[in-house]
Amino acid sequence: MKKHKLEAKFKKWEIINKFKNEKIIDILLENRGIVAKKSVDEYFNPTHPEKIGLKELGISRKSVTRVIKRIQKALRNKEKTIIFGDYDVDGITSSAILWEYLYSAGLDVTPYIPERFSEGYGIKEDSVIKLKEKYPDLSLIITVDNGIIAYDAVSKANKFGIDVIILDHHESGEKYPEAYAIVHSTKLCGAGIAWFFVREIDCIIQNSSFKIRNYLELAVLGTVADQMPLVGINRSIAKYGLEQLNTTQRTGLLALYESAGIEKGNIGVYEINYIIAPRLNAMGRLENAVESLRLLCTNNRSRALELAGLLNRTNIKRQKIVDEVVTKVKLKMSKKYLDKIIVLEGDSYHEGVIGLAASKLTEEFWLPSIVISKGKDVSKGSARSIPGFSIISAIRSAGDLIISGGGHEMAAGFSIFTNNISKFRRAMKKYAESNLDGKMLEKKLKVDTSLLYSNLTHELVSQICEMEPFGIGNPSPSFTTDTCEVIEVRQVGKSGNHLKFKLKKENIIIDAISFSDLNNVSDYYPGMKLDIVYNLEENYWNGNVSLQLKVKDVRESIL
Repeated sequence: MKKHKLEAKFKKWEIINKFKNEKIIDILLENRGIVAKKSVDEYFNPTHPEKIGLKELGISRKSVTRVIKRIQKALRNKEKTIIFGDYDVDGITSSAILWEYLYSAGLDVTPYIPERFSEGYGIKEDSVIKLKEKYPDLSLIITVDNGIIAYDAVSKANKFGIDVIILDHHESGEKYPEAYAIVHSTKLCGAGIAWFFVREIDCIIQNSSFKIRNYLELAVLGTVADQMPLVGINRSIAKYGLEQLNTTQRTGLLALYESAGIEKGNIGVYEINYIIAPRLNAMGRLENAVESLRLLCTNNRSRALELAGLLNRTNIKRQKIVDEVVTKVKLKMSKKYLDKIIVLEGDSYHEGVIGLAASKLTEEFWLPSIVISKGKDVSKGSARSIPGFSIISAIRSAGDLIISGGGHEMAAGFSIFTNNISKFRRAMKKYAESNLDGKMLEKKLKVDTSLLYSNLTHELVSQICEMEPFGIGNPSPSFTTDTCEVIEVRQVGKSGNHLKFKLKKENIIIDAISFSDLNNVSDYYPGMKLDIVYNLEENYWNGNVSLQLKVKDVRESIL
């Protein structure tokens, strides 16, 4: 017998569209806002990024032309140029795209990735001074995935006679920095902007040694890892980028696949999010992200294997540190932190993983979360949010309490004087009280439609596969079926926290699997009736193919 009532992961299941015997695929498309024939055609056959115009990207042709002319001048005069990137996957891949192209075109160019702990995010005055001291003849800096609010750094560069070109996708401030030129769009990630910019410059320079299509494999890594909605332009990058990623000849990526135990040909959004991106990110979180950049750009197999091994070991270390920080944070949790926003600080919170800790808190408590690594004078904070609440707007509302900050609606980072943390916490709670409503705080699971088992077919699986790649903005279709009878349940997986079911409905039995189940195997019993939300997939075993339900949530049926 069960020991307690089953615990559901979500407070509410929201069925988007009731099933009324129409084609299931039409319901799925309608739920994603894809109704018109042109939209449907574009969804299933996205325009290749090579054919997407700058106007669609929200990028000024005038700005791009100005940048290209400046780079042509740098090529003619053999000017020293720095590509100034960032230490996350998007910053690393955008740096790799731009550096490889300009270097192969003959420019005297060096990539530069700031060190998280001593330099922090983005180009700063100190960065410019340091680079000018190291490269006295430096005359051009190109930022990628940062720079859109680097007012002081650009001003310092201008005083040194260094032109600054900004390629960025983050939210701008009230005005742009006084840079030589700015290529800015919030429709893409940094790697996406870098890819399209390189496409444009190659139309002029026509570098025969460079195949722009191959670099979509880097653009898709940045796009997926930076959590861009996989619709429209980003869907095009994802679809064609994944094709390149699965046929890549890039030495570093092949070494990373080998080290991570994944196979070329089987790489999708999941593999990027949970296997590839964490390894590339690990260096920037704990050490120096330049090693990840070197891995992506090396042509030496032995060096690539060495670097891939380093990334793998660093990622394991990163996982342990995250677990330690999350444990410490949860021990500190109390009712006073659970108003409408979580703001926690600690001098033992590792700066490199506080974003991951904030993410775990938001996922568990369904509240915007800010975790601050306390320093003696200056502290670093990282924040994650829930849909509908802009965390970067919240942080910027603190005004002079923070030193600097940047990011998106869902994720942001900032620095703050340590003696301002208490005032900052009060400011965040006041902002959340005014801008967070009850509906946002309801942890809802959106479900495409409710189906019977008789609606579930291999043909439906094939149609769903045509909707890939799935991700933010284009979620994997989910369905609900009620009163499914438990025939059998057992524990699976190394830790035993996955559950395998046989569930019966309409005299049809289908296997189901629940990963990281909140409930214990003893909470279920034969004959028990369950309502379930699931993704439909096929399971391949011993040469046989069968339907399988990947359970997202479960509750006991009310009979």
